[in-house]
Amino acid sequence: MSESNSYEIHLKSRPDGMPTQANFECVAVPIPEAGEGEFLVKNEWMSVDPYMRGRMKDADSYVPPFALGEVMEGGCVGRILHSNHSDFSEGDYVLSNQGWRDHWVGNGQGVLKVDIDQAPASSYLSVLGMTGMTAYVGLLEIGALKAGETVFVSAASGAVGSIVCQIAKIKGCRVIASSGSKSKIEWLKQKAGVDEAINYREVDDLSAKLRELCPDGIDVYFDNVGGDHLEAAIDQMNEFGRIACCGAISGYNDTNPSPGPSNLFKIIGKRLRVQGFIVRDHQALQPQFAKDMSEWIQSGKITWEETVSEGIENAPQAFISLFEGDKMGKALVKL
Repeated sequence: MSESNSYEIHLKSRPDGMPTQANFECVAVPIPEAGEGEFLVKNEWMSVDPYMRGRMKDADSYVPPFALGEVMEGGCVGRILHSNHSDFSEGDYVLSNQGWRDHWVGNGQGVLKVDIDQAPASSYLSVLGMTGMTAYVGLLEIGALKAGETVFVSAASGAVGSIVCQIAKIKGCRVIASSGSKSKIEWLKQKAGVDEAINYREVDDLSAKLRELCPDGIDVYFDNVGGDHLEAAIDQMNEFGRIACCGAISGYNDTNPSPGPSNLFKIIGKRLRVQGFIVRDHQALQPQFAKDMSEWIQSGKITWEETVSEGIENAPQAFISLFEGDKMGKALVKL
């Protein structure tokens, strides 16, 4: 790739089922110039996240769909190369939503300075960024976690799930985790410190397995998967339990909607609270999250993993891999 150009990833076509490389296009464009009151950023890290699959559909949602033939967007951390802005200087590192591209020009709106002396730049896209805050909000605010409760987490080795597990342990809870490989199960037990871990690929009856591991029931279920995991959790939830619905990755690439859980009637008898949430609706909690998470990291109570791909041209495959079950922790692209 030529260093005189900037490169960006466009959505070339809308996926039908599992996304493929053919749905994306890497496009060379001139490096933009910063005007008055603006600054030029070269991205160093960008995030790929499962929610982006929904934005590839031409459908109404809480966020507009990606436009065909236009650069996509997502979380990124970059360094300012040139600044005509009084509040931003050359060399500053900034967090923004201008990912899926090498360079971009900003005016300060939607941009946050980050301190890479305090924490690695990539961590502001994972444990100290939206990923960590999603875990924090979903478990503590939506799940209303109390000390001593039993928590079940699906996709527990993923970016959000792995942090949920550790926060629940910090809060003195018993944690049951579900993931899909031997290596992930080992990480959850040895690094995240969960009490029990289920390899769902080796279990014929997930509900029965949860009943075995949770003889006193489940108080909080943090749902990243939907489908059979949600159905199994409902079976084992205690009365007045809470289900925080963060994602449903099992159905993101379905061409036809899958049938919902067959046991939704139990929500009534058990008086369950089932609530979906979007983390950006809870920005008032960001200062407390940043304080708590920084303290947990510094005291060694939180660890995290990153699966890193190299080069903007490999961003589509990094995204596709989210649905293939190969990654550990947060999926990032180093530019």
